[in-house]
Amino acid sequence: MTDWTTTRRSALAGMAATIAFPAVAKRAASGAITLIAGTYAREGGKGLYPIKYDPRQDQWQVGTPIAGIADASFGAGGGPGGAYYLVRENAAGEIAAYAPGWTRRGIVPTAGADPCYVAIDRASACLAIANYSSGSVAFYQLDRRTGVPGQPTLFRHTGSGPNHDRQDGPHAHWVGFSPDRRWLHSVDLGADAIFAYRFDPRARTLAEPVVAWRAPAGAGPRHLARHPTRPVAYVVCEMSNTLIMLDAEADGRFVTRHIVSTLPAQHRGASQAAHIAIDRAGRRLYVSNRGHDSIAVFALDSAGVPSPLQHIASGGNWPRAFLLLDAQRRLVVANERSGTVAIFKVESDGRLTATKQTLAVPGAVFLDQI
Repeated sequence: MTDWTTTRRSALAGMAATIAFPAVAKRAASGAITLIAGTYAREGGKGLYPIKYDPRQDQWQVGTPIAGIADASFGAGGGPGGAYYLVRENAAGEIAAYAPGWTRRGIVPTAGADPCYVAIDRASACLAIANYSSGSVAFYQLDRRTGVPGQPTLFRHTGSGPNHDRQDGPHAHWVGFSPDRRWLHSVDLGADAIFAYRFDPRARTLAEPVVAWRAPAGAGPRHLARHPTRPVAYVVCEMSNTLIMLDAEADGRFVTRHIVSTLPAQHRGASQAAHIAIDRAGRRLYVSNRGHDSIAVFALDSAGVPSPLQHIASGGNWPRAFLLLDAQRRLVVANERSGTVAIFKVESDGRLTATKQTLAVPGAVFLDQI
């Protein structure tokens, strides 16, 4: 038996149920999906939490946390042999490969502190990790059969910004392979920059990084998302609370085209922008604001230029991460400090509506669909 906490248009308290795996499997065959939530142990997280969603019943269920997977602040699936990868965010960073069912296949160091993002080039079986506190990127060749990472090749960023408390040195916060598979990019909050690494998918190697874009001083760029059909990218800047539209050049560089705030014009309090996602149609973009505790919704015009469409309360405190489920027309928000996951309906125009469905997931900092 597996324990699951069930909620449907309800508050947290008093909504619990226990169901057997066969019932879950039966629903999965009829369109149910499975999510995972990574959590911080220091904020009460007990491991990796499975979450089931049954669209027919509009019902969410939080399962018993999988012990032994602590401080999983980011992950990615689709590795060789069905491997899934989770980083452990601490001073001695680690990356672990798991088989389906969460049996660990292997674990290796990230050669840096506080790993926080994972990217995979599946065709070449290569993986990259951003080490936040070390300001470095670890690059791995994966075993083509098991998906277990080899020993990392480490690349260090250089640079700093004007905010001495947050930007005394480089802080890599995001990595991603370009659609043409010629580049790996890394967004660095401390250096106010995006770095580009020439990627050779046949040789399975990276070249040394070069600066691909300079952010406005003190902006603190955090995460990047690419438009699904246009040579355009969007970087969300944590410290300036801005969304910056970039033209993606063939040589791996980016050029600033447009800047817009992630916060309402009347907001005057402290806030830190966090996560970003774009819908599959390339018409709507979403950003989370920690402090203002909101999700900002932007409309993208035919050229991809963003304009504010909505700000809606995130349903909790400190929305670090969220997951956009296009097919189910839901947006799922991990509110780290309140230990909750809030569910929103995505309306036909891309705006969000609160469903009042809230799940208890202590220290939730990462969400993914598996």
